[in-house]
Amino acid sequence: MKAVVWNDRHDVRVEDRPDPVIEEPTDAVIRVTSSGLCGSDLHLYEVLAPFMTPGDVLGHEPMGVVEEVGSQAGDLAPGDRVVVPFQIACGSCFMCDQGLQTQCETTQVRSQGAGAALFGYTKLYGAVPGAQAEYLRVPQAQYGPVRLPSDVPDDRFLFLSDVLPTAWQAVAYADVPRDGTLVVLGLGPIGDMACRIALHQGVRQVIGVDLVPERLQRARGRGVAVLDLREHEGEGEIGDAVRELTSGRGADSVIDAVGMEAHGNGAAKFLQNAAAMLPQGVSEKLAQNASVDRLAALRAAIDIVRRGGTISLSGVYGGTADPLPMLTLFDKQIQLRMGQANVRHWIPEILPLLTDEDPLGVDDFATHHLPLSEAPRAYEMFQRKKDGAVKVVFQP
Repeated sequence: MKAVVWNDRHDVRVEDRPDPVIEEPTDAVIRVTSSGLCGSDLHLYEVLAPFMTPGDVLGHEPMGVVEEVGSQAGDLAPGDRVVVPFQIACGSCFMCDQGLQTQCETTQVRSQGAGAALFGYTKLYGAVPGAQAEYLRVPQAQYGPVRLPSDVPDDRFLFLSDVLPTAWQAVAYADVPRDGTLVVLGLGPIGDMACRIALHQGVRQVIGVDLVPERLQRARGRGVAVLDLREHEGEGEIGDAVRELTSGRGADSVIDAVGMEAHGNGAAKFLQNAAAMLPQGVSEKLAQNASVDRLAALRAAIDIVRRGGTISLSGVYGGTADPLPMLTLFDKQIQLRMGQANVRHWIPEILPLLTDEDPLGVDDFATHHLPLSEAPRAYEMFQRKKDGAVKVVFQP
């Protein structure tokens, strides 16, 4: 089969790989019909390179048709059309029973001190071959895959694999009060969808912040008030702009949908790039023990949120030695909620919205549909925010 593989920092390739086979009774194999390119994949493209191995198959947002099932794959059957959550969970352990599928005790990668295994996402999360491929082995298939109708285009349901539940959880964790204000930092796929969900749920004021003109325009077109970061680049300026819109108080809630590679932190960017270019063994050890994130977005969130407000982190962070302004966090009595999205926990709330009325605009959410052969160009385009790329979908 053809698959998108990581070769080195800024170097992904499309190569031949053996077709996956059933390895465990709870496995299934699907023929992938659509697979998303996620902002989290870009972290592998650059900052998380120390945890990658040449030949790793990338991708964690798959949808497809079941080709083969193991003897304990529940009632899943060949021919079923499914979308597959990005994390691998059993559905029956203590953590899954709590709705915390990203902490599944059956698939936790204990050797790395990490939570549930993820498709296509470094040795930290099990080095499970990913979904930007023609075929995918799906462990824990008795629980993970969600069966779908066969007569609707893929884009209607594809984003259940990651974007929709991640954005839904981000809004839920933000806990915006009635008549409150939500600020969303970063209008990539997750931030954009979080704005749509918040507006759909009746949040009175949603403010999106970004510096890419196409993304600002896209959010504005959905009814979001936008702030262009390029016009507020000085220290504290974006916070001042939000306070002007919120009676001088600040936002009730802030979603940081940016994460570890935030714009505007040159020193941390230098350290990240330097670590990624060291020899593999050295860079991995450094990343495990002394890595830092670019915290510009998180620091902006701390400044923007009002006293007693809530910050919801959906952007991925991976630093182990991040310096945080604990005095400010404590003094402002800020609540922090974060983590990978617990996909299956949120799907029952989201599915009823995936109708012909399309209130969240999923049917035309993707900006680019490309074959797998275009993956190297797609990664570069998305990473550099060129050609209006917000969401890329591969169609193997």
